Amino acid sequence: MRNDTITAPQGFRAAGVACGIKQSANLDVGLLVADQVCSAAAVFTQNRFCGAPVTVGREHVRSGRLRAIVVNSGCSNVATGRRGTADARAMCRQVAAGLGIAATEVLPSSTGVIGEFLPMEKLSRGIQAALKALSPSAAAGRRFVHAIMTTDTKVKQACERVRLGRARVTVAGCCKGSGMIAPNMATMLGYLTTDAKLPAGELKRLLAGAVEPTFNRVTVDECQSTSDTVAILASGAAAALVSKRQVTAFASALEAVCASLAYQIAADGEGATRVLEITVRGARTPSDAHAAARAIAVSPLVKTAVHGGDPNWGRIVQALGATDVRFEPQRVTVWLDRTVIFTQGAPARHLDRRRLAGLMRRPHVPIAVDLGAGRAADRVLTCDLSREYVTINADYHT
Repeated sequence: MRNDTITAPQGFRAAGVACGIKQSANLDVGLLVADQVCSAAAVFTQNRFCGAPVTVGREHVRSGRLRAIVVNSGCSNVATGRRGTADARAMCRQVAAGLGIAATEVLPSSTGVIGEFLPMEKLSRGIQAALKALSPSAAAGRRFVHAIMTTDTKVKQACERVRLGRARVTVAGCCKGSGMIAPNMATMLGYLTTDAKLPAGELKRLLAGAVEPTFNRVTVDECQSTSDTVAILASGAAAALVSKRQVTAFASALEAVCASLAYQIAADGEGATRVLEITVRGARTPSDAHAAARAIAVSPLVKTAVHGGDPNWGRIVQALGATDVRFEPQRVTVWLDRTVIFTQGAPARHLDRRRLAGLMRRPHVPIAVDLGAGRAADRVLTCDLSREYVTINADYHT
């Protein structure tokens, strides 16, 4: 069976174990280790109440060199003061001691309940077990992604392979994210590996370029996480990227992996039953295009209409009209899938509401808007808003 997990690129091992942080007894400690020191880059949340692992992770990735990533789920180690920072550093030290590397070569991550301290005795046992369980197998890659999940109902992973001359380079990734999704850099937790060889500075540039149109364009509930992290490790075990053409091909593969993961997040949004894709074109500026698309995507009225299968174009134009985006209402056109539903300031003629309701009930609901004000465009992914979302978050405390 082909390996399409985080261990698919050459030079990586992974593990996922249970140490008892989660009351469910599910896997809750993940470890990803490279055989050699990697070029590395990462992006993090801009939430000012960022978690202690984010603070430590920013320090450790600054050198552009990492060897391992350690993750726990069930407790996010956020709003935990000096003790939280000390605990995040202790996670790194234990992994480093087990591998014989520097603690600064380890990136820590935590996800779960905010405002509680890590149970370090349990976590220490989990890290020790993960160190012993490391493997390059697909099974180990799957256990890693299971270990980082919280309210996720589905595993989220993606893999791309690209031929570069005589060599084949692989880019793989996995992530977790279902609720508290409103990225301003990335998503809750995402990890990428590749066996391409390129400098850390170039890797950082390419990661930022891949994150912006993908992870930064997905929202579930417009609640920015305190733990957002997307990190990439490049082992260099397959091939060095030496030409502009090779870098371009690699960048396309990296963005494809990120795009797949971002879509999987929207599809697995807490309580979600369908994905809503908002595309805006004809905007005066890129910022206008993004603001218009995001206003529709985050509207509870639009999201509940999609959940109910109600093709209510009035809610779409209401969300647009509440923004500072520059446009003339008479020039706005709205499509549901390929059907014009609003144009020239009024509902389109001869609409078949029953057919439109059927389009709204499909797993993927595309809504397009032309503002008629310019040439800029943008796209945002979200999901419907269901009763189940309220249930999950009213009861969420593991």
